[in-house]
This record gives sequence, C-alpha cells and structure tokens, in this order.
Amino acid sequence: MVTAGEAHARAVTDFRRRKDEHFASGRGPITGAELAGFRGLSYYPPDPAWAFTAPVERADGAEVTLGTNTGETRVMARFGTATAKLPGGPHTFTLYAPPGEDFPQRVFVPFRDATSGPETYGAGRYLDAPLVRAPEGEGMLVHLDFNLAYHPYCAYGEGWTCPLPPRENWVAQPVRAGERLPGLDA
Repeated sequence: MVTAGEAHARAVTDFRRRKDEHFASGRGPITGAELAGFRGLSYYPPDPAWAFTAPVERADGAEVTLGTNTGETRVMARFGTATAKLPGGPHTFTLYAPPGEDFPQRVFVPFRDATSGPETYGAGRYLDAPLVRAPEGEGMLVHLDFNLAYHPYCAYGEGWTCPLPPRENWVAQPVRAGERLPGLDA
C-alpha cells in the first residue's frame, strides 16, 4: 500500500521529470551550450511537510503593480491571502491573479526566503497554486506545495521579465523545498 507521503513524492518527482523534459526540448529558457549539456534542474528532496492546504481570505481584487527585474511593471489583482503553517512558524502569503478573474484555476505566489541567494535564485521563486472550492461550498482553499516552487525564467539568462516578490511574501525562514541552484543537490 502506498502511503500519502510516497504518493506525494511520486507526484512531485513526475512533475519535475516533465519540467526537465520540457527544458531539454529547447522550449524553455535554457539555450546554446547550456542546453547541449542540460541534464535536469536541481531540486530539494520532496518533502510533504512543505505542502499545505489553507483557506483563502479574499481580498478586494484591487489591481496592484509588481516591480520586475527589468524595471518594467506587471499589473496583477490582489486575489487574497492564505496562511501556511511552515515548519519554522506560520506565514501569510498574498495571492495574485490576472485582473478580472473571479475564480482562476491557480493563483500566483511570488516569494523570497532565507535560501534566496545562497541556495536558490536571489530574486526569489514562484508558486502556481491551485484553488478549490471549500467542501462546505462556502469559500475556497489554496494548495501551497513548496515542493513545486520554481525559479523564474530570468534566473537562466537575459531577455526575460520577471515579477519580483512583494515584501509581504518575504519569508524569514529558509524554505528548503522546490527548485534550487545547480550543483547543490543533496
């Protein structure tokens, strides 16, 4: 019988395999000599302790402007907030969606943490977190699985414009889950 932890690890491993295949195909941000030598991205080991389902506290949907690595701006809607009970203590994240979407399939969660720089891309990482209706039919839940955290394309080279995580999504503790810098695999 497969445990919930084993099932989670298999799902995360499969997701990573598909992402590596996508990058290896040349459709991702890696090009040239780096693509020829590409053998997959680096990741922290899958850990179900970094996966959370939390209620969403809806925001007013106001449009906000996120800064980017290139100085351009990205307009998003403040969809809501959700609190994850991280191993080092709870943190409330702001969730973003394209303007005008009342119930998107996923919300965008840009974040930084204590690994940003020494272990992961210095500007931060992203989550695309799925939303579901609460079982009671009222409200909604978000699934924040940091095992699926990824580096933005600008981490791999020039020519990409990537939103920067807003201050409220800066986590003081290290989030050792998801994608990490090359050469740091355990």
